Amino acid sequence: MNTSKSSNTAAYTGIFTAVAASVCCITPVLALLAGTSGIASTFSWIEPFRPYLIGLTILVLGFAWYQKLKPKSQHEIDCACEDDEKPSFLQSKTFLLIVTLFASLMLAFPYYSGIFYTQPTKEIVYVQQDNIVKKTFTVEGMTCTGCENHVKSEVNKLDGILSVKASYKEGITIVKYDRTKVSEEQIINAINSTSYKVSE
Repeated sequence: MNTSKSSNTAAYTGIFTAVAASVCCITPVLALLAGTSGIASTFSWIEPFRPYLIGLTILVLGFAWYQKLKPKSQHEIDCACEDDEKPSFLQSKTFLLIVTLFASLMLAFPYYSGIFYTQPTKEIVYVQQDNIVKKTFTVEGMTCTGCENHVKSEVNKLDGILSVKASYKEGITIVKYDRTKVSEEQIINAINSTSYKVSE
């Protein structure tokens, strides 16, 4: 197999595996941007495979860089003299660098996905202590910080929410709210609208 072809194949495989590794975290953001938050957890089943996909991405991109940077054999040098064609952009080191940067951004996506979620600024109002309720909800389907941000964003849209904390590791969302302005059922509906489900 031609060196540039095998390095290109590895580069394309690297893009595919990097996107696959992060698709479970990208979907909630795409759902938010598209206004269809119900599809947010569609790819959450991929999360257990994420470490393997990250490893595969690193391996194939490492192989692509090895193919690009390894010294040419005498046979390859002789063949290069016969076809004096300049390699296309898709076979260049610049293209491979772009692919590597894109794959890195995809793999790191869960760590910076929070920038896509705006938390509403709420004016501070006095709430009687008797009306403040702190409730912990068990939420199924959250797999990363992007999922947490999605749940917090939806719950914070409700009136009477004082604070929201979500943890995908523990599978919980803790909501502090004013029971005179919002009900537990409304909070559950807001969480369920993201397609992560509150379990009874």
